[in-house]
Amino acid sequence: MRPFMPRLLHPSRKPMRKRRPMLRLEAEQIHSLSNKIKELCGEEVSHCIQCGKCSGGCTVAPDMEDMPNRIMRYIQLNMKDKALTSSMVWTCSSCLTCSVRCPEGIDIAKVMNVLRMLCINEGLKPKERQIHLFNRLFIGMIERYGRVYELGLIVKNNLLSLKLLKDIELLPAILRKGKIGFFPHRAKGIGEIKELFKKSRTFIRG
Repeated sequence: MRPFMPRLLHPSRKPMRKRRPMLRLEAEQIHSLSNKIKELCGEEVSHCIQCGKCSGGCTVAPDMEDMPNRIMRYIQLNMKDKALTSSMVWTCSSCLTCSVRCPEGIDIAKVMNVLRMLCINEGLKPKERQIHLFNRLFIGMIERYGRVYELGLIVKNNLLSLKLLKDIELLPAILRKGKIGFFPHRAKGIGEIKELFKKSRTFIRG
């Protein structure tokens, strides 16, 4: 005959585990990325309804792993690393098709540009390193000279890409026709341009 034993003390039953306290997140934490984007460019990513019209008209989407609407969803879910390092962010050509097609009036191209700035500020490494390199060099030229120094941009890009002789056969004809100059030319008001860059960096980091 089986001996009587209280149910709670039966050896076959495991003691009940204590429930973990629920993690409570404030709204600011949940939507920190979308709030940051709104602060920087004024766009309300939270209004995205995932209709997919942006992705349907995107000219580079067929070759990308992430569609524009997925990037918007990453932002809504505060998936910061995925949003900032996605190849879509760096391959976006800013053609504005997505912005025009959005029924909520979100300027998605502007959001992509902000994501690029945040990626650089965070020190993250995007998958599209070549595009990131060109973007960094291009912006650096604007900050230094107030305009693009084409020859310097080509040489630096090829050097850092380890493709020094890329398109070298085109250089004589370009120089002969005066398409680009040997030396850089500074734009007027370069001091004001540098000040704008300084303020923008402070604003993004803040």
